[in-house]
Amino acid sequence: MMTVFAAATQAARELMRPGMWWHVLWPPIGSLIFWAFAGYLLWPYGIQLMGYLLPVLPWSGWEWIAQWAAVFLLIAVFAMLTYLTTILLVAVVALPMMVNTVAVRDYPDLVRHGENVFWGSLRNTLVAGGIFLVGGLLSLPLLVIPGVILVLPFLWTMWLNQRTFRFDALAEHATAAELQQLISTRRPSFYVAGATGAAIAYVPVVQLVAPVFTALIFVHLGLAALRRLRQQQGVQL
Repeated sequence: MMTVFAAATQAARELMRPGMWWHVLWPPIGSLIFWAFAGYLLWPYGIQLMGYLLPVLPWSGWEWIAQWAAVFLLIAVFAMLTYLTTILLVAVVALPMMVNTVAVRDYPDLVRHGENVFWGSLRNTLVAGGIFLVGGLLSLPLLVIPGVILVLPFLWTMWLNQRTFRFDALAEHATAAELQQLISTRRPSFYVAGATGAAIAYVPVVQLVAPVFTALIFVHLGLAALRRLRQQQGVQL
């Protein structure tokens, strides 16, 4: 827990550095504009599709509940797609540049042993995003159950954060064996970091910062863990 807190503190410090806010803002704003435009074009078809996911109400006069539920579910879908697109942009485009900056300044002793970093990151993000998207869509009808919306999206977001960023934070520096070992031994810390990012994503306005802030937490958490692992093994950092 303390390692996650330390990484979050360092991530907050990173946000104050010159040039970082460009990486913070362009992925969520770009995703929001894209899906807002897509939503404008596809809204009638989306409402019709959401209607198929809802149970048919047998009581006359209650059809308005199904209509509002369809609107609610469609908004949830576009919110999910916006966050997923932002994560994809951060993981594949912005994060490699941030990892390089952070590593040079704070972890200059770590030798880079990563291979095929871009394609590995892209593959990892697409697989994680695909699972997140399919799982989120299949669980959509559950969101109309009172209280579920406070738990289920949080759990999916936590999972996506840790599944995506644990790899991207380490891919540039860790060998395949080191990566697998750290994912196995540091899994609880990665989930706590993912939960931290998921919680921030629930806060209005601040949620714009959540993807990059979460990514930076994983960068510091992962690289610090890699440094400790190499020190324990007595290998060249």
